[in-house]
Amino acid sequence: MNILIVLIPVSVCLGAAGLAACLWTLRNGQYDDLEGDAARILLENGAPSGETHQRDTEKAT
Repeated sequence: MNILIVLIPVSVCLGAAGLAACLWTLRNGQYDDLEGDAARILLENGAPSGETHQRDTEKAT
C-alpha cells in the first residue's frame, strides 16, 4: 500500500509531461501540413510514384 504513495505522483507527473508535449507540438505547428507530408512520402526526387515504379520496372528488365 505504501507503493501507491510513489506511483500516484509518478503517474500524474508522466501524464502532465505527455500533455505538455502534446500542447507544445500544437503550438509549434507540427500538424499544419498533413497533406504535404503524405505526398512527400510517395514522391522520390520530385517524380510521382507511378513514374518511379515505371522506371524501376524498366531497370529490372
